[in-house]
Amino acid sequence: MSGPTDTRVCTREPFDRRIARAVQAVTGRALGPHQTAIVRIGFSLTWLVFLLRELPHRHEMYGPDGPWSWELASRLIADNRAFTVLMWSDGRVWFEFVYGLAVLSAALLLVGWHTRAVSVVFMVGVLSLQNRSVFLGDGGDNVLHLAAIYLVLTRCGQVWSLDARRAAREAARDAVRRAAGETVGDGRRDVVGPLLWTVLGGFLLATTWFSDVTGEWWLPVLLWVLWLGHGLWWLACRLAPGEPRTLLDVLANLTHNAALVVIMAEVCLIYATAGWYKIQGSRWQDGTALYYPLHLDYFSPWPELSELLGSSGIMVLLLTYGTVIVQIAFPFTLFHRKVKNVLLVAMMLEHAGIAVLLGLPVFSLAMISADAVFLPTVFLVALGARAARGRDRLLGRRSAGALPEQRRTGEEHGPRTLVG
Repeated sequence: MSGPTDTRVCTREPFDRRIARAVQAVTGRALGPHQTAIVRIGFSLTWLVFLLRELPHRHEMYGPDGPWSWELASRLIADNRAFTVLMWSDGRVWFEFVYGLAVLSAALLLVGWHTRAVSVVFMVGVLSLQNRSVFLGDGGDNVLHLAAIYLVLTRCGQVWSLDARRAAREAARDAVRRAAGETVGDGRRDVVGPLLWTVLGGFLLATTWFSDVTGEWWLPVLLWVLWLGHGLWWLACRLAPGEPRTLLDVLANLTHNAALVVIMAEVCLIYATAGWYKIQGSRWQDGTALYYPLHLDYFSPWPELSELLGSSGIMVLLLTYGTVIVQIAFPFTLFHRKVKNVLLVAMMLEHAGIAVLLGLPVFSLAMISADAVFLPTVFLVALGARAARGRDRLLGRRSAGALPEQRRTGEEHGPRTLVG
């Protein structure tokens, strides 16, 4: 007599359900909050370090005392239509104001203070200074140039920011009031937000007035869309927190996720094109390419170290071929987490070596910031927790015993992505 048979029916999920789940994944939340936060911190720190380092030479680089004069810049921008507010006036006071605003916006974006508005000011500062003297840039400046535009479209202040801390405190106060049986309404008075929105609206009017000398028409249009969108968001949060707010959240999540994909694609494109161009060069093919930059006096802050490394033919050969292999292979390893993480560490170490051996710290920091978009979420959460404990020890605070602020997004329990 045979016993009952254990039958398992394998049913495939209907196609429409899979589509609905995919749509929910990209509209229900902003993916990679920790990755976009570390990219925000990295690029704002890079720009801030650069501006502070070049503070004594700012007039020669971007200001009225530079070899690339205001008249030459005006003629070039009239042709290429690059965006810069420095073309509004050739006065020294206006230049100092723009440079100071660029420094301030980088510092505020670094700490995540009103990131939606400050990221726009940060973008304007980056584009204005870099487009004023286009011949001063390098690869790191180009990456920072693009990242400043992409950051505007991301929700990069969800974690590791003053905005996130303020939202967490407000949520905690609301929870206490609910527990006490009080009615929780939107009684908060956000004075800074509307004031900042009004001030930026005035500058936007000036941008429109000077549109003939500011640059391409599409960037002022983008700024107007962002300005109106922020105002609409503020009104929806206070007057229509139901379906209108949900719709705006969906649009913001879609824009954030699309910008995140673009950042990832840009990093892959940078390394893929760099690697394929390298293998076409004879010096990279015979394994001697790294020998020559190590013996350039202009790029040798540590001549003894460069000489020591460049004197070993085996080491030069391994580093030359290793650089090409890592750059070409990285885009093809994104779906294999372990291999991707190993190559990611190798690329970051490579840029750290460029910073030390060739004296290009800003370029290296910009590339490391771009690479950080692929860092695993588990690593970033652990890094944030350690940083919080170190901050508490430094300031003599006691641990609150609660979960770190970075873990409130639920990202670690959601579906894993390329950046997860």
